[in-house]
Amino acid sequence: MLEINGISKKFYSGAGEKTTALRDVNLHLEKGSYTVIVGGNGSGKSTLLNLIAGNLDCDEGEILLDGRTIHKLPDYRRAKWVSRIFQDPAAGTAPDLTLAENFRLAAVRKNRKGLKLGINQSFRREVAARLEQLELGLEKKLDNPVSQLSGGQRQAATLLMATFVKPDILLMDEPSAALDPKSARIVMQLAADIISEQDLTAFLVTHQMTEAVKYGERLLQFRDGRVIKDLDARAKGKLEPGDLLKWFQQDLE
Repeated sequence: MLEINGISKKFYSGAGEKTTALRDVNLHLEKGSYTVIVGGNGSGKSTLLNLIAGNLDCDEGEILLDGRTIHKLPDYRRAKWVSRIFQDPAAGTAPDLTLAENFRLAAVRKNRKGLKLGINQSFRREVAARLEQLELGLEKKLDNPVSQLSGGQRQAATLLMATFVKPDILLMDEPSAALDPKSARIVMQLAADIISEQDLTAFLVTHQMTEAVKYGERLLQFRDGRVIKDLDARAKGKLEPGDLLKWFQQDLE
């Protein structure tokens, strides 16, 4: 279980002005749950993911995973449990390394003994078999630099890398925002399949109404750093994309 207990986060500008990004947020998420988060810009969505990932430290509160305190760990130690997909397909890869080399980095993410390349034929076959399931031809591009891939190919590969060694938590921050509609559908369905198959605890931040309605079992709406709506699977199942559009319009009023 992931427990988020009373976390708050403030940011200060160079002029000393204070912005409260999160205000006493409490969430308990069962293992294997898939939670979608919506809200306007500056509502606290990405700040929550940054706190879970370890990119930021909370000012108040705690984050526990299966009873272990993880909110004080640096991000490189929290990487053992948490994987993340960003909006920018380039953010989750090493562009000058080949696709095979990027997968090898993902494979040793939990290895305390450091990096050992070990890109042997067995490893290449395993990576190719996973890539082949995407039907994007990536299994033929293992020796290509990742920078040569399209945005959709890169994001799909990044998702496979993030879950190559099973994490406990998968964080997705608008993973389809920079993709064309076809690539977005491939990546989002791939994510849903992996989350189900690996029984991951997952978060999806999105501004896409159709994605928010289609994916996940729980829906949270953030506003001004607080959770103002928390819908379970039954209530979420009754929503239409137009309902979410009304929520966003209210945020702008």
